[in-house]
Amino acid sequence: TYPEILEQNGYFVGSSGKTWGPGKTETPGRQLAGKRYKDFDEFLLQRDKEKPFCFWLGSGDPHRPYEEGTGIESGMDLSKIEVPACFPDVPEIRSDIADYYFEVQRFDTLVGEALKSLEQAGELENTIVLMTGDHGFPFPRGKSNLYDIGARVPLAVMWPKGIPKGQTHSGFVSFVDVAPTVLDAAGVSIPKDVSGKSRLGMMTNGEASTEEGRESIVFGKERHVPSQESPDWGGYPSRAIRTHEFLYIHNFTPERWPNGTPDYEHATIPGAWYADTDNGPTKTLIIEKKDSNEDFKRAYDLCFAKRPSEELYDLRKDPDQLVNVAGEEEYADNLKELREQLMETLRKTGDQRVLGHPEIYEEEPYLGGAPKYPGWKD
Repeated sequence: TYPEILEQNGYFVGSSGKTWGPGKTETPGRQLAGKRYKDFDEFLLQRDKEKPFCFWLGSGDPHRPYEEGTGIESGMDLSKIEVPACFPDVPEIRSDIADYYFEVQRFDTLVGEALKSLEQAGELENTIVLMTGDHGFPFPRGKSNLYDIGARVPLAVMWPKGIPKGQTHSGFVSFVDVAPTVLDAAGVSIPKDVSGKSRLGMMTNGEASTEEGRESIVFGKERHVPSQESPDWGGYPSRAIRTHEFLYIHNFTPERWPNGTPDYEHATIPGAWYADTDNGPTKTLIIEKKDSNEDFKRAYDLCFAKRPSEELYDLRKDPDQLVNVAGEEEYADNLKELREQLMETLRKTGDQRVLGHPEIYEEEPYLGGAPKYPGWKD
């Protein structure tokens, strides 16, 4: 990991809160994100001030579950909540989104406190601060899906001494670009097998930079939670390529449930209920009301029903990615081009899903839990 590489090159490294998981290291005691501290302030007090430092500040916010009603209680106006087009616009869903925003704000407060600590330590001007998230919002069709609301995350970078402020870049940037960018900024050699690219020049050169982000980005999903029917321990393997005009998704096992089986009594993990979607009011409401009217049926189909092997969305006409045009003749050339581009990239990067060894992803032990049917007793 890049924290380990930085530590090997003289950095004082630490972490707190949520770092990575579920999983375990083959080497007992290995700290992938650095030694753990109670919080950032403890790290600053205990660090070797003769060394540069790297700290991973993780947070459980805005991870579910939420305390229902916190958004409203904090003063949010539900009429101003923007409801994603895949959901029915009802007060219960607006309130659930407000509860999510409440925890987003709480995370923002945590980041603000860390910046204040940096300033008080005299380190703010020459510290690179990178703020992002690990997935989209934890709602149906969001987290663990490859649509924008599931895969797109915020990314803000600050380095007062090195990055001109006020820049916005429209090119695509991937998580695989983070490690080489950080290592580049630290003056540390980037390993040759890193698939990402440093974006340091794009940021530090400001308006003078001729470098931009990618014109397309490839991303994917394997097993988030084993959420199929027993004895299937697999996930819902999918890969996607996103350009400014299109999103193409290839689903390798369309016979499986994209967000987990509804048959919780026969799930691989007993009680697992649509287990690739975190439990919450929006999930429960859509499932319970799926037969009540067309709005909820449409939402259920978009969020939980089985999907075809190929999905294509024309973002110029359908920015919410709701209408799959993969079967329409006028998009045949776009479909072919994006399919070939995606598969070529997967082969070049050694993706075992397309190189004939999918079992690598299917057979590893699973060390996490699963969202259970409400009231389920193990």
